[in-house]
Amino acid sequence: MSDKEVIIYTDGACSGNPGPGGYGAVMLYQGHRRELSAGFRDTTNNRMEIMAAIASLEALKEKCSVTLYTDSQYLVNAMEKGWAKKWRANGWMRNKKEPALNPDLWERLLTLCQYHKVKFLWVRGHSGNPENERCDQLAVEASKQPDLPPDIRVRV
Repeated sequence: MSDKEVIIYTDGACSGNPGPGGYGAVMLYQGHRRELSAGFRDTTNNRMEIMAAIASLEALKEKCSVTLYTDSQYLVNAMEKGWAKKWRANGWMRNKKEPALNPDLWERLLTLCQYHKVKFLWVRGHSGNPENERCDQLAVEASKQPDLPPDIRVRV
């Protein structure tokens, strides 16, 4: 039996960078739809882009084949071009002098992608794609909630 095929759209938002932020995700499977979102205080847009992918993959109840659409070229390139794997292999360094940012989230995402088969595809943001627009709306709404929890950054 082959893996279930799931389509996921994700987006992150941040008011100020760093500042309050949020993520949104829309998960589609055989006519079913699930929306996810959450917000954090004092975070970054890139962290929210990565968190959207993590949260949606963590929400899957079994091994799946996933097509994940995001408007974050940073996320797509880090995963599809192997940047995140390279940073991990180099002790979370981008090069000899620069540490990779967000190693805690990249580690989680890489682990999830060892379980699920995930293809990351770029979609132009704010270009009328209904699911991407909904993810943006979810992310912005989440970032504006009162009493947002802290975004705990864990050094790997």
